[in-house]
Amino acid sequence: MMGSQAFGVSKPTTTTYGEHHDAMAQYLQAGESRALSLPNRGPVRYASDGRIDPAIVESYWHHGFYVFTGVIGASERADLEADLKNMMDRLPVHRGATVDAHGRPALDANCEAPKLFWSKPLGDPFGGTEEANGRHPVKMVEPDAPDDAPEEIVYLMLGTLQFSDALLRFYGHPDLLSIAAAVNGDDFVPFNEALFIKEPGLGASVAWHQDGITHWDSPHWDEGSHGFNFMGQLYGCTAANGVWVVPGSHKLGRIDIKSRIAEVGSERLPEAVPLICAPGDVVISNRQLLHGSFANTSPDWRVTINMGFHRRRSVYGVSGGGLHAAPATYDDAHIEKRSRIIGYAIDARSERFPDEKSFIYKPHADAGTKHRFDDSARAAMHDYNLLDMSI
Repeated sequence: MMGSQAFGVSKPTTTTYGEHHDAMAQYLQAGESRALSLPNRGPVRYASDGRIDPAIVESYWHHGFYVFTGVIGASERADLEADLKNMMDRLPVHRGATVDAHGRPALDANCEAPKLFWSKPLGDPFGGTEEANGRHPVKMVEPDAPDDAPEEIVYLMLGTLQFSDALLRFYGHPDLLSIAAAVNGDDFVPFNEALFIKEPGLGASVAWHQDGITHWDSPHWDEGSHGFNFMGQLYGCTAANGVWVVPGSHKLGRIDIKSRIAEVGSERLPEAVPLICAPGDVVISNRQLLHGSFANTSPDWRVTINMGFHRRRSVYGVSGGGLHAAPATYDDAHIEKRSRIIGYAIDARSERFPDEKSFIYKPHADAGTKHRFDDSARAAMHDYNLLDMSI
């Protein structure tokens, strides 16, 4: 289970990369300099027509990611932190347990869909395995964990909107939904929501990979075929604890990752850059980018709020890959049911931030539907990620 230290507070750690320490330190420093030199960072901006500034969209498509600064205000970060602390307190006492440390039903009790992913501290649970369709072909270096480390930690949670009203409200953020419309079209659809937890001195790595399953060999494949993820940063992220990406790699098709790492001689890919963020920043990251993260030997927490979106045409009529949910063919009914979460989020946000102009989701407006977030909606959200559209 997670440590008891407060979120966001730096925690002294003696963990290092051992024999790789000096090389890693130089790599982190050089990567940060490369990242901050890129011109794909700044506040959300709108053009005179009320849509996202086309220059931002162009920069996103060029680099494959964009760092939006100052998106999450202080009051919303406080709401998110309170709910996240509650979620962490409700984690099962160990993998497979049905109760938390207080004897209450655990966070994922009575859930059919997968919710919690575990790793040994500083481990790489997917690298070099056939997990996730074998898309993480090379294992990252796994530093030695401290002697007092727990046997396992939770590093990833899925289906998170059902556990937190604050997360649901954030999902309805008008700036983020406007960006989704600018990138994926007004009829964009949901994909998947998650939390990545990188605890100081314990946080697991995620081996280099590209997301996406179904469209790599499609004659209609392009740089946006597998959608994107938003990555909201509650406490910011650094070169040591953040995600690293290879700019422009979303345009290259499926990359032979194993050969690329063998060519370099280590997993420290020289062309990669870390996503450097302050608290409240949000990154949009193309799922086809080559990306990964290193074990967190730093003293800093990273809590990343992941929210993915697809183009409707990428999912309609497609038989999903089954990576995030059971295999299914995504018809109108499936897409409509999964997209209700957008309506719930917009309504929940309007209650918390009544002076904010709500986003208008075109598919709901065109259909004349209004989704209210009430007790019935809350019940309907149980195990909603069984409907995730995995492509």
